Amino acid sequence: MSAIPIPQPDIHPMTRAHVLVVEDEPKIAALLSDYLHRDHYTVSLLDSGQPVMDRLRATPPNLILLDIMLPDMDGMRLCREIRQISTVPIIMLTARIEEADRLRGFELGADDYVCKPFSPREVMARVRALLRRVGQEPIPPSMHTQDALGLHLEPACHRAVFNGRELTLTPVEFRLLQQFHDQPNTVLSRESLLDGLYDDHRVVTARTVDSHIKNLRRKLQAAAPGHRLIQAVYGVGYRFTSLAP
Repeated sequence: MSAIPIPQPDIHPMTRAHVLVVEDEPKIAALLSDYLHRDHYTVSLLDSGQPVMDRLRATPPNLILLDIMLPDMDGMRLCREIRQISTVPIIMLTARIEEADRLRGFELGADDYVCKPFSPREVMARVRALLRRVGQEPIPPSMHTQDALGLHLEPACHRAVFNGRELTLTPVEFRLLQQFHDQPNTVLSRESLLDGLYDDHRVVTARTVDSHIKNLRRKLQAAAPGHRLIQAVYGVGYRFTSLAP
């Protein structure tokens, strides 16, 4: 008896695309998760291939980032099994750069390839392009309403109002605040924050973020005295919290 295909989930206009990352290297998985969250995706992580099929049936994702070299099974085999029941877009993550390996992956049903070591920006561009191609492009949350953070952002006109007061921000400070607003109560590394600050992708040190954080803190505290909204998490990065003291 043939397997019943799993339909590709639709994205409601007010929800986010769901990306399943199957990667056993913790640093790579964390890096991908960080970038995906920053781009407004819902993310699930698995560090082995065995649970993938059950997860696929229980909570079908909109896209899978699949490592080929998994500890318990070959990613190629897993790709073939997924294709027996689902048309979910699959991007293979691999250190194998030989043409024969890539061709085999495509023959088994992979939609795209990213070779390690990779640029996280390239992975995000491929994720967006593939979701757009299959009509599953994510809808980022609206940033044009004041929320529980007491913050109102209008990116189109570079306007930020906090606690009822308009802030005078540099372009870099506005981008930094926007990243915090998109992921409240989430610890963001200096590297991920830095990556979203400059359009020209200039080479600067991660400590550059500290200087911008200091200036942004000063302006936020002027609008809400007695509140420390950007909190340092030692050895990790920064977290943006609500107006609670």
